[in-house]
Amino acid sequence: MCPMSASAADPAASAAALVAALTEAGRWLAVAESCTGGLLAAAITDVAGASRCFHGGVVSYANEAKAGWLRVDPALIDTHGAVSSEVAEAMVSGLLATTPADLACAITGIAGPGGGTAEKPVGLVYIGVGDARGIEVHRCRFDGDRAAVRAATVARALALLLAQAEGGGA
Repeated sequence: MCPMSASAADPAASAAALVAALTEAGRWLAVAESCTGGLLAAAITDVAGASRCFHGGVVSYANEAKAGWLRVDPALIDTHGAVSSEVAEAMVSGLLATTPADLACAITGIAGPGGGTAEKPVGLVYIGVGDARGIEVHRCRFDGDRAAVRAATVARALALLLAQAEGGGA
């Protein structure tokens, strides 16, 4: 399981704090989302003033989008699967290489209700967060239906990004 911090309990508050921290530091953020389908970008852009720190986001749902837009090696997807730590890390690397952002987050997972296996069950999500100091990938397992998995993923991603933006690391 991917523990939730107290700051992740209110995604709107986390997003507002993230925008404030990034704006104050003069940093830029980019995101790549698969199973959340743009919900992370939406949470960030719901905050007035996000344009001062949010470069943009990509919904790389298909493997071809991950390969084309984010430079994820298709062999990596073939070897480890799109839902893997390796692919989440490569997605973050791709964002950092192809955008002017100095902080990036990537999400790949299985929101359900189908698509899960014994090895990779519904609710399994990898959240990668990275900057010039490096990339950390967090393996999470969220319970609930599709909407609950997606909402929990966004809340956790915001908490991880906020920790990174405030200098505490992901």
